[in-house]
Amino acid sequence: MIDLRRLKVLRAVAHYGTITAAARAMHFTTSAASQQIRQLGRELGVALLEPHGRNVRLTEAAHTLLTHADAIEARWEQAETDLRAAKDEPAGLLRLCSMPTAVSRLLAPVVAPLTTKYPKLKIQLREVEQQQAFDLLFSGEADLAVIEVTPANPPRTDARFDQRPLTDDVFDLVVPAAHPQAAAEVVDLADFATADWIISSVACTCREHTLAACGAAGFTPHIAHDALEWNAIGHLIAHGLGVALVPRLAYLAPHLPVKRLHLANPPTRKLLTTTRGGGYTNPAIAAAHDALSDVAA
Repeated sequence: MIDLRRLKVLRAVAHYGTITAAARAMHFTTSAASQQIRQLGRELGVALLEPHGRNVRLTEAAHTLLTHADAIEARWEQAETDLRAAKDEPAGLLRLCSMPTAVSRLLAPVVAPLTTKYPKLKIQLREVEQQQAFDLLFSGEADLAVIEVTPANPPRTDARFDQRPLTDDVFDLVVPAAHPQAAAEVVDLADFATADWIISSVACTCREHTLAACGAAGFTPHIAHDALEWNAIGHLIAHGLGVALVPRLAYLAPHLPVKRLHLANPPTRKLLTTTRGGGYTNPAIAAAHDALSDVAA
C-alpha cells in the first residue's frame, strides 16, 4: 500500500525542483524529505532518487510514478468534493488569488454576488505573483486562481492543474490628453517610435508585451521613465512625461488627463482560471468560475 503522505513529498520535489525547496514548503528538514522518498521507493521496490553531481535527482521510475500520483491527487480532490457536497450547493471557504489587476477588476466583483446567492459560502481573496499562485494551488492554500499565460507556466497538459480560458486582455496605448493624436480612434504603434516611453525595468509580463509589440512595429522604445504600478504610470503620462501600453483591465483614475488609444494590431495577454486537477467538480469553484466568466465577458 502506498503511503499518500510520502507521495505528496515526491510531488512537492517535482513541483519545486529540489528536495530542499520541497522540504521548506512542507515544513520538513531536507533529510526528512529525502528519507520519506527513499522509504516510498523501498515500499515500491524501485529507486526514486539517484546521485546527480553533489546532489540527487528523481529517477525515471519517480517520473513514471508522478504521472499516477497526479491522477490520484485529482481523484482525491473529487472524492473530497463528493463527500462534503450538500445538495451540490457551494459552501465553506473558497480561496481565490491572482495578480493585482485581476483581483480588483475580476475577483472583487464576484464576491458579494456569490456570497449573497450562497449564504453558506465564504470567499477569501489574496493578491499574489504569478508563480506564487501555482505554488498556492499545489499546496492546497488556494482553490482557484486567475493567471496569465506565460512560457514559464506549467503546460496545459499538466495533470496537476486544470487551466481554462477566461478572457483576452487587450493593451491600449495611453497618451497625455493634449497629445496631437489623442483624438484619433485608432493609431499605429510605429507612429510612436520616437516618443518617450514609460516602461518598468523590473522583469514582468507587461514589460515583455511592450517590448515585443514595439519590436514588431519596427523600433526599440526610448525608455524615459521607469514605473511598475499602474497608478504611477497614469500620473506620469498625465504630466506629459511619456506614453505607455496599458492593459484594459488596469484601472486608471478617470480624473487623469490621459487618453486610451486603440491600436491597429494591439498586443493581448491571455488570462486563464486555474485550479488543481479535479477542482472544477467542487460546486464552489465551479460557481466562482462561472461568475468570473460573466464578469470577464
